This record gives sequence, structure tokens and C-alpha cells, in this order.
Amino acid sequence: MFTIIGGDGKEYGPITDADVRQWIAEGRLNAQSQAKGEGDAEFRALAQFPEFADALSQQTPAASASLSSSPSAEFQEHDYELDIGGCISRGWNLLKENFGILFASFLVMIGGKIACAGILNLVAMGFSASLLHAPVGLQLGWNYLVTALFSLVMGPLMGGLYLVYLKTIRRQATGVGEVFAGFQKAYMPLFLGALVVSLIINACMLPFSYVWLSKAGPLLAQMQQVSGDPAAAQNLLSQLMPAFFNALPVLFVCLIPTTYLTVCWLFTLPLIVDQQMNFGTAMKTSFKMVNKHWWQVFGLTILAGLVSLAGVFACCIGLLLTIPIGIAATLFAYETIFGPEKN
Repeated sequence: MFTIIGGDGKEYGPITDADVRQWIAEGRLNAQSQAKGEGDAEFRALAQFPEFADALSQQTPAASASLSSSPSAEFQEHDYELDIGGCISRGWNLLKENFGILFASFLVMIGGKIACAGILNLVAMGFSASLLHAPVGLQLGWNYLVTALFSLVMGPLMGGLYLVYLKTIRRQATGVGEVFAGFQKAYMPLFLGALVVSLIINACMLPFSYVWLSKAGPLLAQMQQVSGDPAAAQNLLSQLMPAFFNALPVLFVCLIPTTYLTVCWLFTLPLIVDQQMNFGTAMKTSFKMVNKHWWQVFGLTILAGLVSLAGVFACCIGLLLTIPIGIAATLFAYETIFGPEKN
């Protein structure tokens, strides 16, 4: 295992010798890059490590020279053209050719998500009744707390899933167990990336959440009290629809910044787990690159969403097959924007 000082001057690791060779091949490290092994006290140039001599000798001068700037700066210097339909078809073909590992990895992620949600629901059950009667501000605060706790697990878990898919796209060795690699390789950046993005998105939806809870919250609390009276419950249920329509204009306004920022930060977690960026750099890099062709990336998310939604018509079981296609399509787009040109 090795610790590396990247082109941006930050430390990355620990990573394996195979990762070091891969970064050398990709031009992210060169003979002058500083590194140290597990037992080393100080950093030294990679040229002083005999085990990397063969990888450094095969590195092209252009790749070696590319280390003069940080990865995020390099990305921002080039343009791209996104083939939306091509990303979807390549995602479908990738799933067909590597169904076992991609499907199993997705199931592991879903299992982790269900387990996390289940634990949070169990915690909430103890005071769910009192929460309905609590002030709106307290209910909103609870939602933010749930988001933070959820990010503790889902940020690293999603990062690991993206890593499995990216390595499969690049025909690199990987396995289902690598879904958990995010907890070891980049836990804090992945957690913070998921947390900050989620909190900002939730903040964009805050006006709608406030209006909805203000109007519907009292009705939901009353429905809980009259659960044994079907007629009273039906009467309260009929009042929920007008409450929703009253909040609908606010929802439409809130969806504008929510949609925009969600698309802009689509590649935050892949950049963290693949390029070893900190969460702030990853968010800025994703934001700047997506905005070069925001509508193309938005079109991909819509099409991938429609493909995933198609699984609902197969008694929802189809979602387990269609969502991985959308994930693969998104990461093919990532490769077009950030990955090696051969991909």
C-alpha cells in the first residue's frame, strides 16, 4: 500500500501498487511524483521505487508532462460532445456482457440502502406520533438530520458502486466486494460529497417543504387520531388534495434550482472515488464541466430516468434491471467528459 502526493499537492491513499501503475499509465503520476510505502518515514520520487520502473518506462512524454496541472484544471481545458443515445445503448450492452457482477453489486447497494432506511425508520417510530404534532421547523430539522445520517452510509456505498461500474467499463479487474471500497479509500470525501449536495438540494426544496408541512401536517396529525373512524378519515383525506394543489406553484418554483443543481453535481461522487478529489474540488469540477453542455447532461438524466421508470411496468421488479442501465449510461457519460479518450 502506498500514499501519493498528487499533482494538486494533496495526499491520496493508501492505494495498492496496481492503482499506482494505473495512475502512471493514465498520466496522473510520473517519475518525479512523491510517494511512500507503508513502512517509509518520508516521501521520495517514484523513480526510486524499483517496482514501478517498468510502468514509468512505458509512460509517454505527453502523459508525464500532463502532471504540471491538477486533474480538475486539465478537465476544464477540454470540451466534449455527449452522445445521449449512445450512452444508453452502451449501458445496456455493458449490463448484458457483465450481468453477474453489475447486478450483484447493485443488489448489495440496494441492500445497504434498505438496511439504512430500516434502521432510521425504527428510530423514528418511537416518536413519529409526536413529530406530526411538532412545529414545522422541528419537522424540517428532523428531515435534515435523516439526510445527514443517510449520507454516512450511502455516500461511500454509492462511491464503491460507481467504482465497480467504472472498472468494468475500463475492463479492469474488479469484484462485488469493491462496492465497499469507498469506506476504505475515500470515506470522508464521499460522505461529505453526498451530505453537502443533499443538504443544498434540500435547501432548494425548503419553501415547498415548509408550505406542505404547514398545510398538510395538521391534517395528517388528525388522520392519525381518527384512524378508527373511516368517515372522518375520508373527510380529512379529501382535504389533502386542495392542500397539495395550493402548494403546487411553490413546488414548481423550487424544482428549477433543484433540477439545475442536481444535474450540475451529477458526477461529484464518481470524481471523488475515481480521481481521488476532495469533495469541494469534485463539486466544482462537476459543476463547471456539466455547464459546458448542461442540456445534454440533463437530456441523459431524463432518458436514463425513463429507462429506469420502464421497470415499474414489470411489477416494479424490472427496476432492478433498468436502474443499473441508467447508472452505466451515466458513467459512460462520465468517461466521455472526464475519462481516457479511448472510452
